[in-house]
Amino acid sequence: MAIAVIMPRQGQSVESCLIGKWYKNKGDKVSVGDILFTYETDKATFEEESKVDGVLLDVFFEEGDDVECLVNVCVIGSDGESVEEFRPTTSGSGTVDSPAPEATAEVASVATGVARHGDGSLVLPSAEDNSFAQNNQTRQENRPSVLGVGGDAFLRISPRARRLAERTNADIRYAVPTGANGRIIERDVQAVLSQGLRNPKGEVGAVQGQESSYPDSEIVKLSNVRKYIAKAMHSSLANSAQLTSHSSFDATDVFDFRKKLKAMEKYPAFSKITITDVIVYAVSRVLLDHKYINSHFLGDNMQVFNNTHIGVAVDTPRGLLVPTIFKANLMSLSEISEHAKDLFEKCKQGSIEPDLLRGASFTISNLGGLGVEMFTPILNPPQTGILGVCNTIERTKNGKPYPALGLSITYDHQAMDGADSARFLKDLVMYLESFTSQLLMDGGLV
Repeated sequence: MAIAVIMPRQGQSVESCLIGKWYKNKGDKVSVGDILFTYETDKATFEEESKVDGVLLDVFFEEGDDVECLVNVCVIGSDGESVEEFRPTTSGSGTVDSPAPEATAEVASVATGVARHGDGSLVLPSAEDNSFAQNNQTRQENRPSVLGVGGDAFLRISPRARRLAERTNADIRYAVPTGANGRIIERDVQAVLSQGLRNPKGEVGAVQGQESSYPDSEIVKLSNVRKYIAKAMHSSLANSAQLTSHSSFDATDVFDFRKKLKAMEKYPAFSKITITDVIVYAVSRVLLDHKYINSHFLGDNMQVFNNTHIGVAVDTPRGLLVPTIFKANLMSLSEISEHAKDLFEKCKQGSIEPDLLRGASFTISNLGGLGVEMFTPILNPPQTGILGVCNTIERTKNGKPYPALGLSITYDHQAMDGADSARFLKDLVMYLESFTSQLLMDGGLV
């Protein structure tokens, strides 16, 4: 009996996901536990495993397609079983296209197509190929829709179609796009192959004996994460009154404390405690005395938190993610360190649960390791505050040098006044400059 594999829903707010990579192809045998494909939310990547044994009878979406949650993605069953009852009619990227009637019967020439080598670099046919450029105007009039950029025409081609063309040496200059928005998809490459139009040199879109030419720019599609960040940052600046104050603290005590932890060989976990962990601990305690900066601004109301839920910005290969350490004020320093490292690793692997990327009452962003001396962090609404941690600069006090670690606090002036944020920053500086004593009084190491 054939069984459909649906696009899972990861979190209540997730409406659709992008297909990342297919690990199985149509016709492949699959077993329970085999990875079928990866899919992406706007913040994380997940793997979908097969729940049954059988044959992958059909695949309804390609890599890069945006698919609504709970829609059928593929079907697993036995050879010969029908899949029509499972075939979706719409998805997040529009109606599933049926093959164009003339796609396999008619082969058209395309003037200047863009494809990629296996390493992702662009390949273009040479403009000097007279046989290719001849009657170019007529071809341009008859060609399917493409994205024009600076006078050059950039073909849209799906990842699966590109891989098929690379594997078979199909010359995609002669492909007739039948996918959405003039996109070349797998069946279009198969149509080219059926006409015997191959490139002996093995370069997709290149002509034998020619050198490939390259444009001086290309259009790069934004990832889901980058689109989310772009919208969130623009919305943040457009809908809040942000102001940033800068300060620094004498980090001598903090640095000496870390040296002592590293020397405690019997407790190896202590040696992994970072400056960020220390600051998260300090912020989680100091915030309790400054309720308006540990809150959400809701227009006519403020949601004030009795615990501190600290979001920590993490730089990942997929973009900026901000996991939340919930109730950090109830955790010890070592617990914060251990929990933070687990969250950061999940972010970098792309396996973080969406619910762990929301709900923060305050955020910390540390750019000190990249040499930033001062910056203006952007709020993550409806939060009313975000702390930027900068690098260390040597300064002098009473003729003696000391390491000064910079702090930048951005706050929403709708929710509080400048004096409110300044008092928080002042208290945080005092706490950090006497961190060892504060930790002893709290009994908060383990």
